[in-house]
Amino acid sequence: MGVTVDVRQVYKYPFEQVVASFLRKYPNPMDKNVISVKIVEEKRDESTGVIYRKRIAICQNVVPEILRKPLSTLVILCWKKVSILRVPNIQLEEESWLNPQERNMAIRSHCLTWTQYASMKEESVFQESVENPNWTEFIQRGRISITGVGFLNYILETFASTFLRQGAQKGIRIMEMLLKEQCGSPLTE
Repeated sequence: MGVTVDVRQVYKYPFEQVVASFLRKYPNPMDKNVISVKIVEEKRDESTGVIYRKRIAICQNVVPEILRKPLSTLVILCWKKVSILRVPNIQLEEESWLNPQERNMAIRSHCLTWTQYASMKEESVFQESVENPNWTEFIQRGRISITGVGFLNYILETFASTFLRQGAQKGIRIMEMLLKEQCGSPLTE
């Protein structure tokens, strides 16, 4: 089945400032779930000027303990016990392509933890706003699909959907705060 979460936000700041703030956003005391973010690869295409980055984020496992207990050991057909939710942290991989000339950055991220039971993917774009070239539009689509845990698939997907929506809104608030701290008040024109 799966759930999809869509987010759109216009930051009233120039593209370069928004991207710089995004790249410095985590870790941040406003979101203690993100423990660390590390760049594992970075390269520039000399012919296009596009900067490619791959980052790994370590985040706290946010699945509530009440949901972890019934799923902590799952008995599968061959009667092997598999621990699926009793991990303290999860890993996310993020790849980004920053095109400074065209003033856009595409981002794809996915979860590296629980891959045999869950699929979490996000695609995002920062681009110059059509409303105002001094503003930046952010568009994100996230999708989570959980399989292999029977009737609990739906419960976990519902939790994940709520968490993703709240996380996206928190991320927007953090970005707005960082931009205001680093760049001053938003541009009105």
